Amino acid sequence: MHAVFWHDGRWHEQQPKVLGPMDHAMWMSSSVFDGARIFAGTAPDLDRHCARVVDSARKMLLQPTKSAEEIQGLTREAFARLPKDKAYYVRPMFYAMRGFVAPDPESTEFLLAVYESPMPEPVGASVTAAPFRRPARDAAPIDAKAGCNYPNGQRALMWARQRGFDNALILDPCANVAELATANIWLVKGGVAKTPAWNGTFLNGITKQRVVELLAADGVEVRETTLTVEDFAAADEIFSTGNYGKVLPIVRFEDKELQPGPIFRRARELYFDYAASQKLG
Repeated sequence: MHAVFWHDGRWHEQQPKVLGPMDHAMWMSSSVFDGARIFAGTAPDLDRHCARVVDSARKMLLQPTKSAEEIQGLTREAFARLPKDKAYYVRPMFYAMRGFVAPDPESTEFLLAVYESPMPEPVGASVTAAPFRRPARDAAPIDAKAGCNYPNGQRALMWARQRGFDNALILDPCANVAELATANIWLVKGGVAKTPAWNGTFLNGITKQRVVELLAADGVEVRETTLTVEDFAAADEIFSTGNYGKVLPIVRFEDKELQPGPIFRRARELYFDYAASQKLG
């Protein structure tokens, strides 16, 4: 696997060992990250991802030691060190080293990992509704992309896989659909593209918002709205958006078979056309 890591002022070709049992992030989860993508020499929305990790750090009581612009620059340096014909995952992180319960903001450190990660093929996934929920906004730091927010999604994902599905719908505290365990979710009904409205219980995905903009500009009716499991059961199309796979079809929901439909295909086409304009120079 091709990979490079930036930590403590220099580049590493092997994973740097950064945490021990006494370090705050190790035992109190004071860490944030973001995920961007490099593929075909492009880095779509790299600026938004870098800005979000800085914002997430502040929301987790950390003191960012790099600006969004500096992280973008380091990402370009990383790509210059790597083969250009591969796809990569870009993961900037901030984490605290000291503190007791509350982190010491001045102990914040930064790490950037850029590593080979092939883009998934749009072969289609199966999804089930899981009996797990996202926390309310006053129950967890949902407005930060932090590892501490992911365990319930992990439980939902494993629950779904044990039952023969690839992914799981997770509900919000009011029992409406929030997202998938690993991405944002969409449905299409009667030619209208719908996705759960952001309500503070899940991340308002960067790729999701890009697709909202692209579809709307293309003349597709897009609604960010409240959606239920029953809405997905009655959908004409279902697809996902997220950094890892960008725009991917869902071909089975519970026992209902689906086909990748015209709105999904248009969303994917529009997104990758947009991505082609975002060269990492």
